[in-house]
Amino acid sequence: MNRMLLHLAMPESWNLPALLRDWREDTMVFLRHDVPKILVVVIVSLVLIRVLRALTAKIVALHIRKVPPGFRAQQVRTLATVTSSVGIFVIIFVAGLEILSLLGINLGPLLASAGIAGLAIGFGAQTLVKDVINGFFILLENQYDIGDNIRVAGVKGTVEAMNMRSTVLRDEDGTVHIIPNSEIKIVSNATRDWSQLTLRVTVAYSEPSERIVKLLQEVGEELRHDPAYADDIVSDIEVPGIDRVANGEVEYLIQVKTRPNQQYRVSRELRRRIKECFQRNNVQTAGPGRVYVMDQSSTG
Repeated sequence: MNRMLLHLAMPESWNLPALLRDWREDTMVFLRHDVPKILVVVIVSLVLIRVLRALTAKIVALHIRKVPPGFRAQQVRTLATVTSSVGIFVIIFVAGLEILSLLGINLGPLLASAGIAGLAIGFGAQTLVKDVINGFFILLENQYDIGDNIRVAGVKGTVEAMNMRSTVLRDEDGTVHIIPNSEIKIVSNATRDWSQLTLRVTVAYSEPSERIVKLLQEVGEELRHDPAYADDIVSDIEVPGIDRVANGEVEYLIQVKTRPNQQYRVSRELRRRIKECFQRNNVQTAGPGRVYVMDQSSTG
């Protein structure tokens, strides 16, 4: 019975020694011709990955060295990590296709299946893909940094953290807002390069205009050359003159350009000095209860 089963399982045309000899020859051909090619592909891929990582690390180090300590370091590292990861994935993917081709595997059905799977994943994760893509360009274009005061997606606050998927803001009340990057369409950055402070000082209509302008200019010059505030003010304080006349009062305009986030400190000191100056020189205000009003600061 066993002999009959063996006879049925192994056709008469099969010659076991010849079959083993063919396998041996195929193996030797594979070892002599294909394995060296596969090793070359693997070695070249590893070298390219090492070079990519070294270049990325070098570029990050040079970029961080050019800016103040901690400034934009996290964004640079995040962008470098993403770029390096994408490059490594491309290298491994191409190397894998080349190895499969050397092994004699038909890549057509495999690529078609991968394309269909990628399409399905893309449709299922459209929002995540939009978050990552938008986050990549936010980092690449340096639209804002950690510590900047920005307005995005209807929310205003200080940037506490940012990555490829989301941005974390903390507003004046201390509330934390986590905003997906795909929701960021317009970025209003109040702390980029410089900020502009605009003050409107209201006095009585009867006060001589030249006298008021001169007093405001003197206050501005004193503050501009005060060592405690000189580094915060980036240009001369301007007093363009009268901005509005109405209801027995006159508004005089003062404009100050400051370093980012320093406009509030400068404005408080400027208000204090104007008040003391007006008291010393008996300048009449427009009426009881009048206060100096500051417009919304703008940035450059």
